[in-house]
Amino acid sequence: MFAFRLSVLLPSFFLLVTTVNALHFYLDANEKRCFVEELPSDTVVEGHYRALEWTDSTQQYTLNEELGIIVEVEEMETSHVVTKTRGPSDGRFTFTSHESGDHSICISTNYTSWWSSTHIKLYLDIVVGTTKPDIESDRSHIGELSSKLRDLNQKLEDIRREQQYQREREADFRNLSENTNSKAVWYSVLQIGVLIATCTWQLRHLKHFFADKR
Repeated sequence: MFAFRLSVLLPSFFLLVTTVNALHFYLDANEKRCFVEELPSDTVVEGHYRALEWTDSTQQYTLNEELGIIVEVEEMETSHVVTKTRGPSDGRFTFTSHESGDHSICISTNYTSWWSSTHIKLYLDIVVGTTKPDIESDRSHIGELSSKLRDLNQKLEDIRREQQYQREREADFRNLSENTNSKAVWYSVLQIGVLIATCTWQLRHLKHFFADKR
């Protein structure tokens, strides 16, 4: 059994995936190949594999319906088996890590004979996804957002009322200013009228005074 750290191997392999759409390796029929991947807890991992069997008659790797692939995932620290599946030569597997730490992903065939000389070429694509949603945390986060939105709405309502109050005060002050200006104009007109009447009376009084002196 061979074991490789997947976090070290996958970056270069996935570079190949983007160009040839596969990473591949070889194993014998009775061989188990393992990879080690460090995963956080509650992380979804998806894999797709395609196994081809060497055929002497055609001198090439071809699909064999009798060939089955066994995928076993184990937590290395606790030896807990996360999943163990058996699928066809072209299939998929999915699992979710329960605890954070190193996980071994082992791949083998359903051929059990130690004397088998069958060679397998296996294409493998593994995608480490995001962590599973924490519903309680999401609910708590949504509750906090709702509370903040209510506070924000309340502050906006207070600002709107304050703006309305300021507009009303401005309207009252404008009306008061216009009323005061109007009164000041009439008071000025009245003063001018009184001044004109006083001047007229004084002129007539002086005219009569000088007339009597003669």
